[in-house]
Order: sequence, then C-alpha cells, then structure tokens
Amino acid sequence: MLPARLSGERRGMIMYDIEPFYNWRHLYAAEEDEFSIFYGRQHDEFHFTQTVYNYYIHPQWDSFGAANLYLKVLFADYDYNYAIIEMMGEWNDCIENDIMTLKRKVIDHMIARGIYKFILITENIFNFHASDDCYYQEWWEDVQEKGGWIAVLNMPEYVAQEFNRIHLYQYIHLLEQNNWRTFQPQHLFHFVDNQMIKMLSR
Repeated sequence: MLPARLSGERRGMIMYDIEPFYNWRHLYAAEEDEFSIFYGRQHDEFHFTQTVYNYYIHPQWDSFGAANLYLKVLFADYDYNYAIIEMMGEWNDCIENDIMTLKRKVIDHMIARGIYKFILITENIFNFHASDDCYYQEWWEDVQEKGGWIAVLNMPEYVAQEFNRIHLYQYIHLLEQNNWRTFQPQHLFHFVDNQMIKMLSR
C-alpha cells in the first residue's frame, strides 16, 4: 500500500504530485456549475491546507468533510443524468464513516439534481477500512429505482478485496478501464453504461 511502503519524504512528494484529471476542464468545472455543492469554490495554488496522513496534497482536490478522503467532480451531465467523480486518499468507514459523509454531503445533493448514474475513479484510493453497508445499500436503492447505477473504475486490488469482503459488490460495481483518460466524458459514460447494462441484465 502506497502510504505504508514509502518513506515519509517520498510519500509526501507523491501526495502532492497527485492532481485531479485536468483535460476536461474546458468542458466542465464544478466551481462554475451553479448546481454543484462546489459552486464558487476557489483553489489557492500557493497555500496548501489539505492533507492526507498529515501530508499536503494538491490544492485542486475538493474537501467534502471527510478527514482523509477528497474528490473532484470531473464532469456532470444533468441531461444524461450522470457524473464522473475522481477520488483520492483514505476511505475510512470504520472510524470516520466516510460513506455517510459522502452520501449526505455530495451524493444526495447530486441525486436531487437528477444525477443517478455515478462513475467513481478510484485509482488513488490508498486504503479502505470497512464498516457496515447501510449507506451503500441506501445509495444503490436511491439510484436503482431510477434505472441508475454506481460504477467504480480501477480500484486497486487490495482495496477491492476489502470492498468485496463485506459484499459491497451488491451495490457498487467494479470495472477496469486503464485508458479512460483518452476518452471524452460522454464516451466514457457510454462505455460504462454499456458495461452496466450487461452486468445488471444477468
């Protein structure tokens, strides 16, 4: 696991170097989306305040109230009812109840605005600490009744093992697409949507 294996100095350098995917900024920016909870948020490129494991991270990540888990809404389409969210840090349901914070502070707001298909990019989730599955079940029920789904792209294997250990695959579907950065957002959505249609029809 990345934080455990590296020296403190090297770990801090890597934390700072990880920035949200930037190539869709000309198409969408959450801080310019009046429907987003991040509308109007400003990012100071010179004063670093956000941390994971007490190491400063890139200032473009958005805090939503979790201690060591951050995200960036890369794209939201209210006509096609989907959002692409990149995540970074430690996902801790056991101590911090991160899923409750994510659901209440971000997801519920997006669902209220008509988003019910969620693509979470989780390459930079370093650790996952499980608790119960009630908020995952609630999230799934909220979107499933609208024909929606929750898909996770490129979750590290050791994190996926912990997800699967408590059977979260009932609600969140793990997919792989290593070259997703070459897609335009609508193409990535169509790729994932087709995969989800196949999976949910079995």
